[in-house]
This record gives sequence, structure tokens and C-alpha cells, in this order.
Amino acid sequence: MRSLKISAPWGLDRLEIVDAPTPEPGPGQVRVRMKAAALNYRDLVIMQGRHVRGALSEVDIIPLGDGCGIVEAVGDQVTRFSIGQRVVPMMLPRWESGPPAPWKMEKGLGMNLPGVGRDQAVFSEEALVAAPEFLTDVEAACLACAGVTAWSALFGGAPLTPGATVLLQGTGGVAMFALQFAKAAGLRVIMTSSSDEKLERARALGADHGINYAAEPAWSETARALTNGRGVDLVLEMGGAGSFEESLRAIRLNGQISVVGVLGPPSPLSTGALLASAARVRAVTVGSREMFEAMCHAVEFHRIRPVIGDVFALEDYQAAIAALQSTAHVGKVVLEF
Repeated sequence: MRSLKISAPWGLDRLEIVDAPTPEPGPGQVRVRMKAAALNYRDLVIMQGRHVRGALSEVDIIPLGDGCGIVEAVGDQVTRFSIGQRVVPMMLPRWESGPPAPWKMEKGLGMNLPGVGRDQAVFSEEALVAAPEFLTDVEAACLACAGVTAWSALFGGAPLTPGATVLLQGTGGVAMFALQFAKAAGLRVIMTSSSDEKLERARALGADHGINYAAEPAWSETARALTNGRGVDLVLEMGGAGSFEESLRAIRLNGQISVVGVLGPPSPLSTGALLASAARVRAVTVGSREMFEAMCHAVEFHRIRPVIGDVFALEDYQAAIAALQSTAHVGKVVLEF
């Protein structure tokens, strides 16, 4: 079978396609023929050897943690899935339910476990979720990372009631999922971007307001004006340069900031601004299988389709990486096998 592989000392130029043996499922495992894999900023960080946990394989990695495929073989004692079902692997296979814990978080696909960047892969049946039937393979491949992260960022903390205002930074995969989930939940959405064209795409998907942060660097002032000076109830913080300080200024008293990315250099933290905001800050790293399945129910009910930016063949992986790095896309960049 074909498999992507990257080896130490790491770097995107070390990525290649190799021939690999077909894996066989053991007891409680299934073999999945992968149909598509979505790229995430996380994958770039890992392949460049920069992952914050430093928990990389010491030899080589089968990259990518976000994909969709079809069950083509099952091992003994498998009860949750059967041959022919379409499934999505969990990015953190050990996190079935409950709050984060070190043992749930330490192993991740495409990091220190073989990822989904290959034709066939074996997973524990407990580490799989049934794909929503109405989605295409390319769309379902976007759920495990961006989808679950957006769901957890919005609904994993203090409850948001219909009519609450959320501010979503950027128009990447997580932000676009969050936009769709927020509108389905009856929330008011403010989007930020450096591109008026991208903001128009967001408005077409239901965003109530757009702020161009390139034209308005102090975008928190506009956000507060849009809420009659009260401030927004939740900020989806992507970790861009200087963005956290603006998030603290935009948030209402005792509001929530869900930190889901590290897209720029570390921002200096003003403890005074943090104390003045009384904000609750949550670091979000995807979520549990329980969250994933709840999200899939909502996706099915509301017929939410992931926003796809670009789709490439597996052999064009370098072009896909370049597209992700360019940030010119809206939504997800996906490899189709």
C-alpha cells in the first residue's frame, strides 16, 4: 500500500510516499481503507519537529491525524463496526469520555501513533466514530480535528444560550465549523479576518458581522460597539500575533476565551487586563469520543457540511501543504486517496 512517511531530523522536505505492508487487524481492531485525509496546522508543526509536547517518534512518522475511510476487515471480538461501514478515526484514540487527563492526551495519530496518511490503517474499534451518512468522504475527513475542536471550544465550557455573541478569529477550518455550529445553536457571530473577500464568504454562511483586523487593528473596539459596550460572550482565540490582548479587551466580564491555536509568536500576557476581564480561559485540544459523537448528531440533524477550500490527490501532497501554508483558502485543505 501507499503511505506518507517523514523521518528525523524532520522538515517538510523529508516527507515522501513509500510502499508499506498491508496491516492486519488483531482482536478488537478493524482495518480501514482510507478515502481522504484533511490537513491541519498541527500536522505542519509535527512534521517540522516543533510539536509543543515534544512527544514525537524518534525515527519516523506516518503523518496526519484527520481522515475518513471504510471498514474492510475486522478482528475477533469486534462488535461496534462491520465491513462496509464508513468511519472517522479519533485523533486522540484514548480519550473516550470525561475531562482531559495525561494518559488520554499523550498518544495522538500522526504524532507518536501512525497517522491516516496511508491507504490502509488499523485502529481499535473504540477509537472510531461512525461518519455522518450524508457527507462525502472528503467532508467527513474534516471532522476529527477542526470539527471536534470547534464543538469543544463552543460547547465544552460554560453553556451558551441562544442570542449570545461569539467572536471567531479567522476563516480556517476550525473557525468555519464554529460559525456553522454557532448559527445552528442560535448564536450571534462576529468574524475577524484580514480579507474582505473571506469575510463575505463567512457572511454567506451566516456570520452576522465581519471585522477586517488589517484595517482595524484595535478590532476589540468594534466588537464592543457591536454589543453596545458589553463585550462578546466567547472568543475563539487562534493565537495570532497580538490577538490575545485584543480578545481580553473584546470579552465581556466573566466571558470565555477558548484558545485553540498558536498561529503566531507568543503574545505578551497582561495580567492586569486578564484580571480586569475576569475572563475564563480554556485551552482546547480536540475532544473526547463522547463529544465527537454528540457533534456528529448535530451535523446530521442540521445537515452541516464542512467548508472545503482545496482538494488534492495524495501524490500532490506538497501542493496541499503549500496551499495550507499560504492561508489563501477558506475552510479545509484535503487529500483524496
